[in-house]
Amino acid sequence: MHKYFIWLIVLSYLAAALLPQFGLWIRKVEFGGAATPLGDIKLNLPPLMLAALLFNAGLGVSLKELRNARHKAGMIFAGLFANVAAPLSMILAISATMTFWHSPEETQQLLVGVALVAAMPIAGASTAWAQNASGSLVLSLGLVLATTLLSPLTTPLVLHSVGLLTTGDYSEDLHELASGEAMSFLGAWVILPSLAGIACRALLGDLRFAQMLPYVKVLNFLVLILLNYSNATLVLPQVVSAPDGDFLLIVALIVCLLCIAGFGGGYLLSRVMNANRADTASLMFGLGMNNNGSGLVLASVALADHPQVMLPIIFYNLVQHLFASTVDNGLMRLRGSVVGREK
Repeated sequence: MHKYFIWLIVLSYLAAALLPQFGLWIRKVEFGGAATPLGDIKLNLPPLMLAALLFNAGLGVSLKELRNARHKAGMIFAGLFANVAAPLSMILAISATMTFWHSPEETQQLLVGVALVAAMPIAGASTAWAQNASGSLVLSLGLVLATTLLSPLTTPLVLHSVGLLTTGDYSEDLHELASGEAMSFLGAWVILPSLAGIACRALLGDLRFAQMLPYVKVLNFLVLILLNYSNATLVLPQVVSAPDGDFLLIVALIVCLLCIAGFGGGYLLSRVMNANRADTASLMFGLGMNNNGSGLVLASVALADHPQVMLPIIFYNLVQHLFASTVDNGLMRLRGSVVGREK
């Protein structure tokens, strides 16, 4: 499943476009609601699936490895800053360039979708890519946890900033999200499940977790594919039935440029900080990969009246794994050449 993961994601999007009925039913499943200090929370299936993913990500955090992260504090804080600054700079450039686009409505949809990509914490999947590339797992875990725990501060900052670049309903929606809904969403469905997973890992111990790991991985794959499928059913059927070729093309182009800025920003930061190859890998995967599952669920819940804003998030979710695969191959070749010179 790991080997063919990117193709499974593609198949989930094809299923969403051609067979959306089951995904739309998933979105309607409710389990009531709950009053929490974060506000009233509706217990829908997509946020619960997201919480399961973040809980499993927390299970993967070893406290021993986490304690070692203090040795990487400088790179973690630099990565945290770059994770906000790089996409915001890119969005500013996109906003200036898109003033020449023929459809102001499409420009707003693109900016809001890209804002939700940029506002999300670093994806837990970045740790798996970094580990496969012999990167620093300690640095990867530190980046994921730092951006996740600080997301109630960084996410409103990004959303408010992009809200100043947008107009009308789109600007109002971004400011409303930044003022409360995004923070309660992140607290309930991202931060709390992550912390619960970390606590459970501490109780289980490394040996029991190692025994559970294969089942956790399979569950993660299944939930992630189902979550992508159900969220994509809100927009992809309309894309297939009435395709807007130029909008799809500009979304794909902008998303690729944003992805290049993320992975490239990680590489430039590693050069500035004289990072070794392992830390370079972790910085590149960390800054290039965002938790788009959270962005998709948030958009589908809070911006259901503007489903087109999910297109950039869907594209980025696919493109970031394609770029990660390319970077992984490049790092493998680099490691091979270094080993060859050492011999």
